[in-house]
Amino acid sequence: MPHAAPSLRELEHHDAFLARHIGPNEAEIARMLEVVGQPSLDALTDAIVPASIRLDAPLDLPAPLDEHEALARIRALANRNKIFRSFIGQGYYGTRTPNVVLRNILENPAWYTAYTPYQAEISQGRMEALINFQTMVADLTGMDIANASLLDEATAAAEAMTLAKRAAKSKSDTFFVSERVHPQTLEVLRTRAAGLGIALQVGPDEDAAQADSFGVLLQYPDTYGRVRDHAGLAEAVHARGALLAVSADLLALALIEAPGAWGADIVVGNSQRFGVPFGFGGPHAAFLACRDAFKRSMPGRLIGVSVDSQGQPAYRLTLQTREQHIRREKATSNICTAQVLLAVMAGMYAVYHGPEGLKRIAARTHRLTALLAAALRGAGVAVGEDFFDTLHVTGIDAGAIHARAREAGINLRAIDDESVGISLDETATRDDVIALAGLFGAAIDDLDALDAATPDALPAALRRRTPYLQHPVFNTYHSEHELLRYMRALADKDLALDRTMIPLGSCTMKLNATAEMIPITWPEFANIHPLAPADQTEGYRELIDGLERMLAECTGYDAVSLQPNSGAQGEFAGLLAIRAWHASRGESHRDVCLIPESAHGTNPASAQMCGMRVVVVKCDRDGNVDVEDLRAQAAKHADRLAALMITYPSTHGVFEEAVVEICEIVHAHGGQVYTDGANMNALVGVAKPGKWGSDVSHLNLHKTFCIPHGGGGPGVGPCAVKAHLAPFLPSSAPLPPPAGEGARRADGGERPAGAVGMVSAARFGSASILPISWMYIVMMGAAGLKRATQVALLNANYVAKRLAPHYPTLYTGRSGLVAHECILDLRPLKDATGISAEDVAKRLIDFGFHAPTLSFPVAGTLMVEPTESESLAELDRFVEAMIQIREEIRAIEDGRLDREDNPLKHAPHTAAAVTASEWTRAYPRELAAFPLPSLKKQKYWPPVGRVDNVHGDKHVMCACIPIEAFKDEAAEA
Repeated sequence: MPHAAPSLRELEHHDAFLARHIGPNEAEIARMLEVVGQPSLDALTDAIVPASIRLDAPLDLPAPLDEHEALARIRALANRNKIFRSFIGQGYYGTRTPNVVLRNILENPAWYTAYTPYQAEISQGRMEALINFQTMVADLTGMDIANASLLDEATAAAEAMTLAKRAAKSKSDTFFVSERVHPQTLEVLRTRAAGLGIALQVGPDEDAAQADSFGVLLQYPDTYGRVRDHAGLAEAVHARGALLAVSADLLALALIEAPGAWGADIVVGNSQRFGVPFGFGGPHAAFLACRDAFKRSMPGRLIGVSVDSQGQPAYRLTLQTREQHIRREKATSNICTAQVLLAVMAGMYAVYHGPEGLKRIAARTHRLTALLAAALRGAGVAVGEDFFDTLHVTGIDAGAIHARAREAGINLRAIDDESVGISLDETATRDDVIALAGLFGAAIDDLDALDAATPDALPAALRRRTPYLQHPVFNTYHSEHELLRYMRALADKDLALDRTMIPLGSCTMKLNATAEMIPITWPEFANIHPLAPADQTEGYRELIDGLERMLAECTGYDAVSLQPNSGAQGEFAGLLAIRAWHASRGESHRDVCLIPESAHGTNPASAQMCGMRVVVVKCDRDGNVDVEDLRAQAAKHADRLAALMITYPSTHGVFEEAVVEICEIVHAHGGQVYTDGANMNALVGVAKPGKWGSDVSHLNLHKTFCIPHGGGGPGVGPCAVKAHLAPFLPSSAPLPPPAGEGARRADGGERPAGAVGMVSAARFGSASILPISWMYIVMMGAAGLKRATQVALLNANYVAKRLAPHYPTLYTGRSGLVAHECILDLRPLKDATGISAEDVAKRLIDFGFHAPTLSFPVAGTLMVEPTESESLAELDRFVEAMIQIREEIRAIEDGRLDREDNPLKHAPHTAAAVTASEWTRAYPRELAAFPLPSLKKQKYWPPVGRVDNVHGDKHVMCACIPIEAFKDEAAEA
């Protein structure tokens, strides 16, 4: 009988993206199910997920496309966007990403698949890149210290406001905001101030000197382009006990004096124009820099310098208790994410160009602007004075000018009927200046002659005198060859998903497929200004609308906002919607938020930012919400109950059986249910929060929906809600035109009753990375998404079962199974041997693994989430490492290894340590370096030994290490 040919359907199945995304193949899944004791994936799902919430129908999504079809589909969307020359400015500017940075940072999985550098020893490369960013920002702003990036300029300004409130001597509750700040900054400030009881006073800069406020925010140069001397104002503000915050342009600071030199206390801004494209609004790395006195109150992350176990310099996250979400309801912010990948790009831009290169770029940009201004004045057109790169053109028929500009493929800033804004940038050319002048009837016959006759337009008193970027790192790597090798050397120091699984519980680290990543660098997505007219962004809008619909279908909600540019922002938006809904019903007094004691730290932090009062609900000994305590607390606070925040599956890694009952209890007492979407990777295609009684969730597109973590950002945290909350999602309407120059805005800028403002600077948040999640869902389809969830459950349970003889799993659900993650209890080992969970985490580095989540949510444990993307071979490699580590601990128990001098206490082991001429440890070098034979074939060598956290907090240093430190190190070697 002739051999039967495979069917077309079988052949097409093997080309499906699903098989590329999910790690184990069919045979491996069968073997793993046998270990777990389940006959099929469906049976496993039924054994784990409560029947009360399980879906009985597949997701209503289009049939999946293969990679080539999906790329063709999204290419068609991209082609519907129109790339005009955008001179809109308003905080966003054209820039040239150095090709060496584009290819070797943004498009390099060694950088974009890395995790937040909590584990210092395997993050030295990206932390050095971030400390370059911090040094760059501190130097240019003239401040003592800068953080490792924030989400965007507007939210950074909001963080500056709250920092000023904490640190100022003034007891006022008013924050003065210049009417000349960017409109989106003012919008976000209004949103943030409302929940914190802060009154905004908006007016001319001059009024700030007399305002009774705890702080002042200025824009420098201002939104209309004017560069002003604020030294006298700074003195007046300080005399009242207030602090001065300045939102500054980094490129302008290469030519104009640093805010720190004339009295600023806090400086914020956006590093976007340092090589990061428009991207229709993001992601871009904001920054916050301040005086040294405020460093322990700074929001966000801060990279510092400590020493390792050999006394050598080593980077780490310093002052880690500052990570605001760790402080729960006592937090001053819910910041738990940065824009690391974009900060690395901006820092490398400065490394590549150096101080002289930045000065040339800034000078050329200013020169072209000055020439355009001269040409316009020569034609009788009024333009502003004392500018860097932005002209405020007044006394014109703005509508006619815009119409002419559109015909020429040019976008200008809309201000009012009689004025426009023009912002030039690094990408501007001589031809652009001639074309722009022509829009106003100004002809330039000889640009060089005009150049010779035109002075610069910067105020002489504000020309830069403070030096910047003097460290060798900014004065060494100016050839592409040298920068390429520098970036490669940094990447080689780190562990990312391109080298190993990152089994972090509650921080899903799954495949970020190349096909998903490809579209983000296409010009049709990258080079669109966030304020471009709607007829130029039809492709973006179709993609955004489609992604919102698909996310709504996956979650069971009715509406989705993609504006929040982090999970924490999504939480904030969801709670704002709940508060606004209560207010719309005449119940604005409802302010109690019930939060289980096991919740993520961002939950209580977000609640307090919305003006809510946190009440903690107990958990039982199995890690579940104590339903009776919830019932009692809901009844006790019934008159003021606003919401319950719950994570599902729970932070303990189990599906709680009572979730429907929990929702019913809260609703019966007038509250709303907020479900944290951090663990959505265990739900897609299996259960929908919006169908079991939840009212709102944020999602983590950088977890469940495949946007890479980027070393600690970017992220996207959409807010999904039921229909009754939809009117209260963050505003995505175009910003209203600002008031004309010199005109005052309404004091405080009250919004219409019930309206919720912007939570991020751009209407659609980090729009340029949304194609990643769109591609993932389109390529997986309904069946693929469900299978991904099921294999995530299988992988976690396989790891738990394999490790059960060696490490007990702390919490399980019914049938003795876990959800998508398991908590390994190491506390008995600490009692018996002195070996801590941290020792195990450090020893895993010697095996080439990033550690699981350490001591969260339970101290002394490791929480493991393998995700569906990890193959059986990689899971087994991790299991074998953990078993070997358990054998080493057993050797300590038996006395075969010393209790203090053992491989776990001294891990990780560097190549320098194990090859040193003298070896003084009580265990063999080979055990230190190669605890498993497989490591002799492929080995990751950590660049530093165990980092001393205490030393780093006692000796806070958050700038580039002086070159002398490396000279001393070389001399000692």
